[in-house]
Amino acid sequence: MPDNTATTAGKFAGDSSGPAGSRDAPPSAPPETSAAPDITDLGNDVFQIDTRMAGYAGITAGYLIRGSRPCLVETGTAPSAPIVRDALASLGVAADDLATVVVTHIHLDHAGGAGDVAAMYPTAEVVVHQKGARHLADPSRLMASARQVYGDALDFLFGTLAPVPADRIRALDDTGSVDLGGGRRLDSHYSPGHARHHVGLIDSLSGDLYVGDAAGVYIPDTEDLRPATPPPDFDLAIALDSLRKFAALQPTRLLFSHYGPASNVPEILDRSAEEITVWVEQTRAARAAGLDLDHAVARVRDRTRSRYASLADGADPEVAAKFERISGAAANVGGIWYWLDKAE
Repeated sequence: MPDNTATTAGKFAGDSSGPAGSRDAPPSAPPETSAAPDITDLGNDVFQIDTRMAGYAGITAGYLIRGSRPCLVETGTAPSAPIVRDALASLGVAADDLATVVVTHIHLDHAGGAGDVAAMYPTAEVVVHQKGARHLADPSRLMASARQVYGDALDFLFGTLAPVPADRIRALDDTGSVDLGGGRRLDSHYSPGHARHHVGLIDSLSGDLYVGDAAGVYIPDTEDLRPATPPPDFDLAIALDSLRKFAALQPTRLLFSHYGPASNVPEILDRSAEEITVWVEQTRAARAAGLDLDHAVARVRDRTRSRYASLADGADPEVAAKFERISGAAANVGGIWYWLDKAE
């Protein structure tokens, strides 16, 4: 498939692990959702919204930049769209107020609600990198590929990405800018490695950098950081180059889609590069030992476990389960395995 849509669904509960198809088992049913929006004021008119993916708290975040031209960064999944709408309403953003919706990339945990949100906010422009734009306008191939990966679990994990009217999509080049009003802007920087349609977004006023998945998955409960290296787009050199690009922007904070803000920027970006490198080294060693993909996943999971406080003995099992849901070992090893197949 030339456009590599096969795994644009995301990572939740274990993505496809490349040609061998190994994946972690998805949950059998979502938990109950809370009626009240979970919103955190991050300052500078930036508000974090828990989009409650599949009913789970603390998995996926969207962000509202409120001002004269309100902007939503990340929509979450399609079933999250009503949650996002209620959160925006509670923050004073009416249907005709939202100026822009921006997604860091088109994986369904980040952009699956783009079509529904566009319908709810009929004057909002939808902004995405040019390599993902056509899949928002016509998501049929993306959804068919996701159905092959997730089967019936797709419906409650991600729902269905509705088409975004093509005339409302603005496709970004490798750099671009979104007008937030009052001289404030959101500057886009192409940052592949996790996905070929991925961008990072830096706020000219706050200095916040919306990192999507390019810097991995952050668990604020334990300050753990784990790589996000799913197939088919992972590439080690490109991923590390994107992290260097982020560092050069000198952001004041990193705002993770999974999950929340982190202020110790240099340390986090260094740790992200280290984590990716360690997982590649461990996966390469497993291949050299003659293991198949499933056994490599088990070995890498075991040999990296000690790196994460959330997986330590005595740690909160709910936090550990959350960590595995949003950055499953099968997805990470599978993506690295697929890249090694191509590279070697």
